Amino acid sequence: MAQNAEAARAEDPADELLRSFGRQVKILRERRGLTQAALAPRLGYSEAQIAAIEQGRRIPRPETIDHLDSALEGGGLLLAMKRAVALTRYPAFFRDAARIEEEAVEFHAYAVLAVPGLLQTGEYARTMFTVWRPRRREDEIEQMVAARMARHGIYGRRPAPTLSFVIEESVLSRPVGGVEVLRGQLEHMLHIAENPHVEIQVMPTRVTDHAGADGPFTMMTPEGGEQVAYVESQANGRVITRRESVRGFAVRYGILRAQALSPAESVRHVEKLLQGDL
Repeated sequence: MAQNAEAARAEDPADELLRSFGRQVKILRERRGLTQAALAPRLGYSEAQIAAIEQGRRIPRPETIDHLDSALEGGGLLLAMKRAVALTRYPAFFRDAARIEEEAVEFHAYAVLAVPGLLQTGEYARTMFTVWRPRRREDEIEQMVAARMARHGIYGRRPAPTLSFVIEESVLSRPVGGVEVLRGQLEHMLHIAENPHVEIQVMPTRVTDHAGADGPFTMMTPEGGEQVAYVESQANGRVITRRESVRGFAVRYGILRAQALSPAESVRHVEKLLQGDL
């Protein structure tokens, strides 16, 4: 199974993009008459890290691409690839959704198994990636955590998008990573809930007429575009654009919000969890 996962990763079209970016870096570096050892300290990197970027084995951070373009006098050549390179941090099945999320003016998610990625702390996210099977290498886990945390830039965008989350009550009592990780996660959610553009609602387990029987989903509306739905399960994801299907998701999400605790009640629920024994 692990070999199959490695084979699937090797076939990822993003690999060729990273190799192409690395070749551009090497061409610019050599044109400037610099060795990898000479370039590395200008970026705060090691020689081995520069080699990994040039060989397409390391995904450079957006700010690293900025520094590379400046240090190598790329004239914007590397900057033109920044967004495409950034998307390679995500699993192939999520990239289409990530593109839409970057431009979303509305984002709504219904979660049943784990805290949604846009609400996760780094510690919670690291645990979620660590417990996946087959096991991932530590460097892969750190890369995935960094990619998930980068998505949190949505909170700093202006104008601010509208975000809402409906989360099953059971998710908030599952001690993923241990009690302290869960406590930190719940405290973080309370902090995010203070954002006037974000509403978090808890779906009580006791609800008998439940509109979410078909499982979790996300809805996004890109700027100037039509609303889409996104569903994900077992390392597979799909963006749904068919209007009739999207309308069905929108109806279900509206009912879910009506069935869940209100945002104010949900905040009080999380506060009570933190006051008790997790």
